[in-house]
Amino acid sequence: MKPSKPVVEDYLKTIYAHTEWQADAITPSALAVRLGLAPSTVTEMVKKLAAAGLVSHVRYGAISLTETGRAKAVAVVRRHRLVETWLVREMGYSWDEVHDEAEVLEHAISDRLLASIDERLGHPDRDPHGDPIPAANGSVRRERAVLLEEAERGHTGTVLRISDRSSALLRDLEASGIDVGSTVSVDEGAVLLGSTRVELPADAGTAIWLSA
Repeated sequence: MKPSKPVVEDYLKTIYAHTEWQADAITPSALAVRLGLAPSTVTEMVKKLAAAGLVSHVRYGAISLTETGRAKAVAVVRRHRLVETWLVREMGYSWDEVHDEAEVLEHAISDRLLASIDERLGHPDRDPHGDPIPAANGSVRRERAVLLEEAERGHTGTVLRISDRSSALLRDLEASGIDVGSTVSVDEGAVLLGSTRVELPADAGTAIWLSA
């Protein structure tokens, strides 16, 4: 049975996102966790994606996108992030509410509507969480970044990206005054926002990227 377009797009987007901010390719087991699916289901789907020329995969090995697969992944990532930006700027959503809505809308909007949204927003290059929005030609501009937990004490940088995997974390950080674009200095178990020491949630270290 041929998989539906939304299912294929979700797989490709997840594979792409896994290596966007770190270098290790995704494994079938990690992909199953990210998608919330049984490993056997993911294994069968990866075989279909490989047969369609969208991914490269050897048994028990990591999964990587082919050139064709990457182009399709970038296209859906562009839709997702433009929709998130539109929902925040134009529709009154907060940044912790947009992910699930965008997951639905990214498969439904037309290219014409997407182009109109892009133009209305002034062709943004970052979504509300700091993730780069690919250009219409597929190019992506990404700044050098360091994960907060890997930054040396005393490092000062701009918050470039905050992972949207946890809505609760986004709300906690917002309440602390930390947002994309904030300038912070790294301290032990905390950051300095100006002269204010901000104690961070336990999982913040793996969710915040600073300018390198």
